Amino acid sequence: MKVIFLHHSSFLVELEHTILLFDYFNGSRVNGFHFNGTLPQLDSGKTLTVFASHSHQDHFDRDNLKLADRYPNVRFVFSKDCRMSRNYLIKHGFQASVMDRITYVAAGKQYELDGMQIRTLFSTDEGVAYCVTAEGKNIYHAGDLHWWYWEGAGDLINGRMERGFKREIRRIEDVHFDLAFVPLDPRQEQDAFRGIDYFMKHVDADHVFPMHMWQDYSLIQTYKKRISNDAFAGRIVDISRENQEFVFSS
Repeated sequence: MKVIFLHHSSFLVELEHTILLFDYFNGSRVNGFHFNGTLPQLDSGKTLTVFASHSHQDHFDRDNLKLADRYPNVRFVFSKDCRMSRNYLIKHGFQASVMDRITYVAAGKQYELDGMQIRTLFSTDEGVAYCVTAEGKNIYHAGDLHWWYWEGAGDLINGRMERGFKREIRRIEDVHFDLAFVPLDPRQEQDAFRGIDYFMKHVDADHVFPMHMWQDYSLIQTYKKRISNDAFAGRIVDISRENQEFVFSS
């Protein structure tokens, strides 16, 4: 099982017969940032599934649909807030037939796609979080489901975020994940660890990849130094650069 951290919240997971691509976007789309992660050449014999958790520009890129020109076994799973009409696609240079490759999903639902099970959770921002089972592996991608706590936002807003986040995490407390991709956002400053810490304490996951770090990976070591249990800290994957590869034997 190979994982490539592309950039921001985008990860490529390659299994024996299946490739999963989460929340990939062109690196120049976000004002003030230039993300350098690029897609490698993929095995066209494998099934490629491209996920988008929601329509924000740092998670969704309609140009991902161009992958259909290069990979015959590609399909797209997009949150329903990413929905595009036939006329919209044609206007932007896509064949209308690409619509047949897109499955739009809603939060709180379960789907099966060619033997792959997909469960969605409600986000505390927009769209969905994904729980995907493929080739016997359970994979969690949070999207923007996170404990968004902002200094100055007030108890009403912060309290609603906390309750929503904890409610959704409770739904997966009985699931073992082989891989989990979880936000660790430096913009939250001293409150950045709330979400990942709660996830780590309540969800069983072998390898937890911090994401949504806006190219500041120093927060990973800061968080790990706060953890006294070495086995607990060892579940956190050290990310230091874009296009970084990780290979796991199981």
